[in-house]
Amino acid sequence: MFENLQERLGKTLKNISGRGRLTEDNIKDTLREVRMAFLEADVALPVVREFVKQVKERAVGVEVTKSLSPGQVFIKIVREELEKAMGEANEELSLNAQPPAVVMVAGLQGAGKTTSVAKLAKFLKERKKKSVLVVSADVYRPAAIKQLETLATEVDVDFFPSDISQKPVDIANAAISHAKKKFIDVVLVDTAGRLHVDSNMMDEIKDLHKAINPIETLFVVDAMTGQDAANTAKAFDEALPLTGVILTKTDGDARGGAALSIRHITGKPIKFMGVGERTDALEPFHPDRIASRILGMGDVLSLIEEVEMKVDKEQAAKVAEKVFKGVGFTLDDFADQLKQMKNMGGMMSMLDKLPGMSNLPDAVKGQMGDKTFIQMEAIISSMTKKERARPEIIKGSRKKRIAAGSGTQVQEINKLLKQFTQMQKMMKKMKGKGGMTKMMRGMKGMLPPGMMGGGGPKF
Repeated sequence: MFENLQERLGKTLKNISGRGRLTEDNIKDTLREVRMAFLEADVALPVVREFVKQVKERAVGVEVTKSLSPGQVFIKIVREELEKAMGEANEELSLNAQPPAVVMVAGLQGAGKTTSVAKLAKFLKERKKKSVLVVSADVYRPAAIKQLETLATEVDVDFFPSDISQKPVDIANAAISHAKKKFIDVVLVDTAGRLHVDSNMMDEIKDLHKAINPIETLFVVDAMTGQDAANTAKAFDEALPLTGVILTKTDGDARGGAALSIRHITGKPIKFMGVGERTDALEPFHPDRIASRILGMGDVLSLIEEVEMKVDKEQAAKVAEKVFKGVGFTLDDFADQLKQMKNMGGMMSMLDKLPGMSNLPDAVKGQMGDKTFIQMEAIISSMTKKERARPEIIKGSRKKRIAAGSGTQVQEINKLLKQFTQMQKMMKKMKGKGGMTKMMRGMKGMLPPGMMGGGGPKF
C-alpha cells in the first residue's frame, strides 16, 4: 500500500530535507509536487486542497523560520498533517456495553464484508480475549450464510444459524437473545451487500439498525476503489450512524487514496484495515504509523506487535539455544524460519514496515515475494533428512533429484544453498562476546543501500 505515493513524496521531500533555508519559492515547488503525488494516489480533491493549505500555512510561519534545520521541520509538518488527515490516533472498538455488545457490519457486495466479519471475530477472540458469536442477516445470498459458517469454524467462534426464509430483523434479534443466554461478549451481525447504494437496501438496513441498536456500526469498503470508497462511505453514513470504517484489500492498493480521503469526507475513523486474504490479516489502523510508512520511515511498532503475536517463541528459543551451544543451524531450522515469516504475511509484508524500504530496487523486491518462499519450502521438502542435516553432501546428482522433486532448476537449488550458508555464518557470529553486533554487521553487508542505516534517506 502507498507504493506510488511513497515513491513520489520520497523524491520530492528528499530535495527539500537538506535545505538550510526555506523560501516561499522552494516551498511552492515542493507543495506542487506533493499536490500532484496526492492526486495521482487518487486522494479526493477537497482533502488535497486542505492538506496543502495547512502545510503551507505552517511552513511559511514561525515554526520553520526559527528552526536550525528547516527542511526537516517541513517534513515533520507533512507527517503531522498526514496523521491529522487520517484521524491522528487509532480509535478502538467501543465494546463497553451490557453484554452482548452488538456490532453491525455493512458494505457493498464484493468489498470483503463477510471475510472482514470473520477476521474481526478472530481479532476480538485472540487479542481482546472476548467470546464472539457471528450471524448472517444476508437473506439474499444463501452462499453468504454458508461462507460465514465456514469461516466461523476456521477462526473457532460461535456461529448462529440463519435461513433465507427469515427476516433480517428476526435473525439478528434471535442471535442477540441466544448470546444473552450464553453470556457471550460480542455479537457480530453481517448484513446483505448490494452492487450499489439503493433506496431499498438503505430502508432495510435502517430498520435492522433501529431494531438491534448496535454499539458499533462498521462500514466495509474496498481500498482499491480509491476516493470512490470515501464517497460510498459518505452515502451510507447519511443513512446510518456509522461509527467507523474497515478498509479492505489494502495489500492490493498501491495508491492509498481511500485511506487519506475517508476521514475527511465522512468524519468517521478508519478502525481497521485488511492486509491480505488470511483470517489473521486484519490490523488496527494507526494514522501515525501509516504516515511513517508513506514517508518511507517504516512502521517498526506494528512489526514488533506482529512478531509478538505470530512468532512461535518456543521454536525460536530452541533454535537460539542450538546456536549458542554450537550445535549448528540446519536446513530444518531454516525451513521453520520461512514458515514463521509466511505466518507474518511473507517477507515483503515485514520489510514494508522497515525504514528505507522504498529505496529497494524492484528486482530485489521481486526476489522476496511469496512465490520465492513457497519455492524455497518446496526445495527443502524435496531433500532427505540426511541432506537437510548435512547440506554439504548435496552435489550434482542430488541437486538434479531435488530440482525434479520441487519443480525447480538446479541453479535455484544453488541459490538456496548459498543463502543458507550465509545464514549459517551469521548464526555462528552470534556465539561469544559481542555476537549480536557482529551478526548485525554481517546482515548490513548483505542488504541493499537504504536499509539498516546503509545509506537510505534520513528524515
